Amino acid sequence: MEKQLKIAVIGAGGREHAIIRKLKDSPRAASVTAIPGNGGIAQDVPCAAIDITDIPAVVQYCKDAKIDYVVVTPDDPLALGMVDALKAAGIRAFGPVKSAARLEASKIFAKNLMQKYNIPTADYHTFTESQDALCYTREYFASGKEALVVKADGLALGKGVTICLSLQEAEAAIRAAMDEKLFGTSGERIVIEEYLTGPEVSVLSFCDGNTIVPMISCMDHKRARDNDEGPNTGGMGCIAPNPFYTPEIAEICMKTIFIPTVEAVRKEAAPFKGCLYFGLMLTAAGPKVIEYNCRFGDPEAQTALPLLEGDLLSIMLACTDGALDEGMARFKGGAAACVVAASEGYPASYKKGFRIDGIDAVRAAQNVEVYCAGVKQEGGALVSSGGRVLCVSACAPSLELALRDAYRAMENIHFENKYVRSDIGKRALAAGC
Repeated sequence: MEKQLKIAVIGAGGREHAIIRKLKDSPRAASVTAIPGNGGIAQDVPCAAIDITDIPAVVQYCKDAKIDYVVVTPDDPLALGMVDALKAAGIRAFGPVKSAARLEASKIFAKNLMQKYNIPTADYHTFTESQDALCYTREYFASGKEALVVKADGLALGKGVTICLSLQEAEAAIRAAMDEKLFGTSGERIVIEEYLTGPEVSVLSFCDGNTIVPMISCMDHKRARDNDEGPNTGGMGCIAPNPFYTPEIAEICMKTIFIPTVEAVRKEAAPFKGCLYFGLMLTAAGPKVIEYNCRFGDPEAQTALPLLEGDLLSIMLACTDGALDEGMARFKGGAAACVVAASEGYPASYKKGFRIDGIDAVRAAQNVEVYCAGVKQEGGALVSSGGRVLCVSACAPSLELALRDAYRAMENIHFENKYVRSDIGKRALAAGC
């Protein structure tokens, strides 16, 4: 019998809640603690209220609590070197070291890496001065092109990307990032890239520095409103598998994107160990990389992990130890759907502090899970405390049934100011999924 491990999961969202639920099922898990967790997570595991960007405090807590293994999921602590610090303290961790996490922490680093290693992506230019960016943008639209994408170089809570369908939108995005400091130092440098069209695909993958094992493909729904309208959010819902990601496309991606990326990061930074997320666009010229993330996506994690049949803890340990085998990650047949309940007004201004009812009744269903994000405990009840409050995930033999079950379950969860997109999975169903 292998030693059971005391585990800590760093993060406070629905993604962490899904990971914690899966880790608790592992026979190798002696205990699971969340740092800092949230009110909903606290109903499942103990939570330690520590600022996850305070690297020394987190490391000291893990030492004092005799934590054996730490799962680092959010982008900020990864970019700050949390895994490096834990390793220096003799604590094993899941996630990339700081130099490898630059793949997400700097879009300029990622774009330059893709260019150097011929990994297909959108054409781009980088800027450090807003006037230079504005001049380029005016010439771009004057040439007859109809859209472009402005990206803050650094981390911006998933909100640093603006799709611009006019010169006015592009100028506003550039000024917001570079002059108005909307994203702080993350927007001091920007990337302007061509606007790609085609179906979007999210592919999470396990990686041990050499071997990469893709998970089931997902389709995220980033826009706030139905029909993919409104501003980008952290994700309003997700389905898996993505019907546009065929076995033939998966093979192309493995050869031209996944393996070359792992090799490039190993050469330019350090072996990537953890979860490597590929945001892809399936263009008429073939699949291209839109973005990399160095951790589980949200809500992709809440969609893919319920379908995972293998032991998540064993897979993570194999990634850390350089012993990953593709047979470890098996996924159920059928489909999964995840629907997010947000506070009305998200991702801009919104009200919070409203009592949440109905979660326990929903969890009684066998194929449905509720994962909490912007939730805290107050007076013995759960109340809303963020933009994305919670999500409902359902697994079923077909996408149609998974969506039906997720939406039916969501109808039983109530809080004032609740907002849910009504069209998650609609495009996938139209494609015959």
